[in-house]
Amino acid sequence: MSTTNLKLTTTSVDVPYYKEQNNEVSLFEYAHQHHLPILIKGPTGCGKTRFIEHMAKKLNKPLYTVACHDDLTAADLVGRHLIGPEGTYWQDGPLTRAVREGGICYLDEVVEARKDTTVVLHPLADDRRVLPLERTGELLDAHPDFMLVVSYNPGYQNLLKGMKPSTKQRFVALSFDYPEKEVEQQILMSEANVEGHLAFTLVELAQALRRLEQNDLDEVVSTRLLIYAAKMMSSGMDPLEVCKCCLAEPLSDDPETIKALMDIARIYFDG
Repeated sequence: MSTTNLKLTTTSVDVPYYKEQNNEVSLFEYAHQHHLPILIKGPTGCGKTRFIEHMAKKLNKPLYTVACHDDLTAADLVGRHLIGPEGTYWQDGPLTRAVREGGICYLDEVVEARKDTTVVLHPLADDRRVLPLERTGELLDAHPDFMLVVSYNPGYQNLLKGMKPSTKQRFVALSFDYPEKEVEQQILMSEANVEGHLAFTLVELAQALRRLEQNDLDEVVSTRLLIYAAKMMSSGMDPLEVCKCCLAEPLSDDPETIKALMDIARIYFDG
């Protein structure tokens, strides 16, 4: 069967679309059943966050997503005392709410957070499953349905921001990558509502651009960018303009590199 003739697989409107690649849905369900934390590794825009959104809806669990950054502290996760009209009161952070309610707490790019966050993550990521709240003196036992999920992009790691082996070994780990061609074509058809031929051509272009990873590109074109491009093209925008603003410009600031990327795009969309 030609890859241009793939049929779109639909899912419930309540569950965000996600196309499974390597049995990760079953693995996630088994980990949840046994109260095990999950670590997801993968490049930018390959579907890590969408996968977690899909699984939270599928399991009917509240999802607390935290985009980690350099200034994120343990207090941002567990909570802090605030001052209100009636005095000081305690407000739970997203991690504490998930622990109390039995939700999924997803820490995106966890290696970006400050190191003191590991103090609260370690006892939640082993058989203790407890969250110490130093400022209130509480020691919370995690709700049976609570699940801790963290992710990071191995390409961004360096000596200062790598995840410690002692932390990695507390998680069930999954490696994500960009989907196979037919899977990625189905994703574009579903997410951007485009015809198979356009999705096929964009995926072929992405494959060509990804082969340039070792040639002055810090990152390659992601599935997320392909979805952006498919949406713009489906609304009538000139394909080459779309390729420049959605695929070439986000990958490089160097004019010569952008020109080289556009030379490849013209092979697929010129005329």
